[in-house]
Amino acid sequence: MNPASLALGLARALSSRPMPQTLAAPAHSDITIKKSRFIGCVQPMADRASAQVHVDALWKQHPGAAHICWALLAGGQSAAVDDGEPGGTAGRPMLDVLRHQDLDGVLATVVRYFGGVKLGAGGLVRAYTDCVAQALLTAPKVQLQRMATLQCLVPYALEGLLRREIEAAGAELLGVQHGSLVTLQLRLPETQASAFVQRVNDHGQGRVGWPGPAD
Repeated sequence: MNPASLALGLARALSSRPMPQTLAAPAHSDITIKKSRFIGCVQPMADRASAQVHVDALWKQHPGAAHICWALLAGGQSAAVDDGEPGGTAGRPMLDVLRHQDLDGVLATVVRYFGGVKLGAGGLVRAYTDCVAQALLTAPKVQLQRMATLQCLVPYALEGLLRREIEAAGAELLGVQHGSLVTLQLRLPETQASAFVQRVNDHGQGRVGWPGPAD
């Protein structure tokens, strides 16, 4: 298979993948089970470092809490923190709720105030699961736009044409290298990648190379 066909096949494969969702804004829940209060929140979150900053801020807001458990799914990063609850009874069930709803870029937190009655492992799993699930019921969800990164090799005579195609597609030009050929690296929504590759190939008439997506 020639490089142009490989690039087109990759673009089509990327655009056909299911698109996850993220949250447009935070949403909350507040439930009481056997005198223990569980205060839940789900919200957009970019990465683990940002999540940790938010959890630290929650401790300042709730200094009397017994536990602040949390789960994160964000761009390939995940976390499930039980914060002193029996292992696997809090963070992991919360993370499972996010995964089952095909969410990404989302942090779930649950602040627990202990009411003096132990819930047992099964009761804790249900409590943390329900708290996150209830918050998600009212959470505004939006499609998360996946991006494709491509590299394109063209002769100098086609550089201007390719730059115009990149601009017309609303793609982001990440870098340009000039050697025996011109290498342009660009990023655009995956849903537009297939049409972009096909259009450039048509204009290039066999003079366009696609080394593959950048690492």
